[in-house]
Parts: sequence; structure tokens; C-alpha cells
Amino acid sequence: MHAILINKEESLVWSKVPDPERKENEIIIEVHAAALNRADLMQRDGNYPPLPGWPEWMGLEVAGEVIEVPEQGRWQIGDKVCALLGGGGYAEKVAVPEDMVLPIPSGLSMVEAAAIPEAFATSYLNLCVEGDMKSGDTVFIQAGASGLGIAAIQLAKMFGAKVIATVGSEKKAKFVKELGADVVINRKIQKIPELLTQYPVDVAMDCVAGPDLGLCLKTMAHGGRWIVIATLGGEMSEINIQDFFKRGVKLIGSTLRSRTSKMKAEILAGLKKQLWPEFSSGKIKVKIHRALPVSKVEEAHAILQNNKNIGKVVLVLNNN
Repeated sequence: MHAILINKEESLVWSKVPDPERKENEIIIEVHAAALNRADLMQRDGNYPPLPGWPEWMGLEVAGEVIEVPEQGRWQIGDKVCALLGGGGYAEKVAVPEDMVLPIPSGLSMVEAAAIPEAFATSYLNLCVEGDMKSGDTVFIQAGASGLGIAAIQLAKMFGAKVIATVGSEKKAKFVKELGADVVINRKIQKIPELLTQYPVDVAMDCVAGPDLGLCLKTMAHGGRWIVIATLGGEMSEINIQDFFKRGVKLIGSTLRSRTSKMKAEILAGLKKQLWPEFSSGKIKVKIHRALPVSKVEEAHAILQNNKNIGKVVLVLNNN
């Protein structure tokens, strides 16, 4: 089969690789679509290696057709599915544990389904599990127009939360307001800590961190949970520890990729139970910025690198 590899010049090349070998309790999926994530850019730069046991090439979520199954497994050959991966999605085929696979929600395309597992599982883990989000909470979401931000906003609104989201342009601000965000902060022209003093946050999902993190923590509601999932804005910040512990604020570091397969399976099961009817009814939408053929993977990466996307970018394979 073929997969996208990184060559010595750090370019992305469609290359011949061995077919996946199915282990016990795994299925093999013929990949029709693979969604991009910022983790892919980090892996390309050498800062986010794949988990042990997964292929070296990028790709954390796919949709496709089941082509090989174990005896008496839960899936059948020909099933249309989407899957959460530890890596290896930029390829014609991928081997995946059965319990990290979900059926494609009724009415959704392969491209739309490929954009669900990583973004919605990450949102569910951090808002519902780590953040213990409840109806009436005020929830702060960084990068509201990203694929992850779009998933998180819709999930928070579904659970009855008030949503504050950040964006980097007025076009993106208009988009996330239409999506359901109650308050939108344009980080290019507004100071986030100052705005948050007006809206004490109960739960935050933060992919930025950076110097403003300490200032933002001082604005949180008593007992607030601030979950850092990435450090796109920088790795260092100054925190007033006395203020921090007096108000019972919780600062939580969290990544989906490092969780056990068992926990990932539990998260996916929760997603299927609570969100699949919402996808099928159209109440929760998958927003696709652009779908490109796998031959244009460099262009796809550039869209993410330059923050041009509103929603997910998806690679479509030739066998789609």
C-alpha cells in the first residue's frame, strides 16, 4: 500500500509501505478520508512522535470501509466506519483496535465522518470528564473556529453551558457566534484576561497557554477547572500561587493521545451514545473547511499552518 512519509527534506511524499498486519481484536480499514490535526504539524516537525505500536506516518482520525475482521468480532466486512488512531491515518489502509472504531452517523459522508473522532473525543474528554461541565457553567474555549473549537462549542451548548470563545478575525467571530458562542473575543484586538474578568469561567479548554495563562487563572470562578491541552502561545507563564489555591482553582494538563486504549474506548462509547443522534438529526454539525486529494497534502498542511481554516481540513484518498 501507500502512505504519506516525511523525506529528508521534510517534504511529504506518497510512498510505498508494507500493508498493515492485523493483531488480535483489530480490524483493517480501507481509508477513504483522513482529517488533519495540529498534532500532525507537530509530528512533522519532530515534536510529537507516534505512540508505540502505531505507524510512523501521521493521521489521528479516518473514515473508511472495513476490509478485514477477526472471527466473532463486532464489525463486518463492508461496514462504513470512522476511527480514532494513535497514528497512521495518512495511508490507504490502517489496522485499528475494534473498540476505537465507530459507525458513521446516519446521513454523514466519509469526509464529514473522518472529522469527528479526534475533535469530538478531545472535547468530550476535557469538558465532560476532566472539566466536569454542568448545565449553567461558563465555558471558555480557545481557537473557537478550529475543528476542535467548533466541536467544543457545540458540545458545551448541548450540555447547557454559556460559551466564551476566542478567534483571530472578524470573519471567524461571525462564524462562531452563528455556531452558538455567547461571547466572542478577537485575540488580535482585545485582551483576553481583561474580558474574562467580566465573565468568571467555570471550565476552560485551552490550546494556547502562554504568558496570559496566569492572568486568566486570576479571573476564574471559585473552584474553576482550567484544562491545558496544548501550548500554541508558549510554554511559560507566571502564576500567583496564593490566589490560585485560595480560590480552589484547578489547573489540569491533558492530552487524548496519551490515554490508554481502554479509556479512549470509553470516551468513544460515550460520544456514540450522546452525540450520534445529534449528528444524524443535524443538531450538531461537522464543519469542513476544505477537502483535498491526498496528492495535495502539502497544501492541506499549509492551510492549518497559516490558520486559514474555519473548520476541519480533510484528505480524500484515491480509493474514495
